[in-house]
Amino acid sequence: MRENDILEKEEIFSKVLRAGRRTYFFDVRATKADDYYITITESKKFTEEDGSFHFKKHKIYLYKEDFTSFAEILEEMTSYVLNHKGEEVISERHQKDFKKEYANEKVTSNGEIPHISSFTDIDFDDI
Repeated sequence: MRENDILEKEEIFSKVLRAGRRTYFFDVRATKADDYYITITESKKFTEEDGSFHFKKHKIYLYKEDFTSFAEILEEMTSYVLNHKGEEVISERHQKDFKKEYANEKVTSNGEIPHISSFTDIDFDDI
């Protein structure tokens, strides 16, 4: 049997969820004994300074004996988040033009942020 035949046999059903830089793959696969299980793969795109990119992938294998408990806990957790924080995404970090502001920056009376040096002069006698 060719390798492609094996891969086609193992992948039974698939769905894809694209979510910004992340893509989630949900796949039903078959074991060697022809039983089914689910894989959930998170693939996240990272772009380098030179414009090249790579993907980091994380995979979860979910077997039938765990489906009910997994679904119950996932439902409980998602309901908790939605009940406490609603459906609106409030994190500015999801926006492409997000610029991190530091809470410890102090604004002068004229509205300017003073320049903070990244160099600290320490005399070893002070330590």
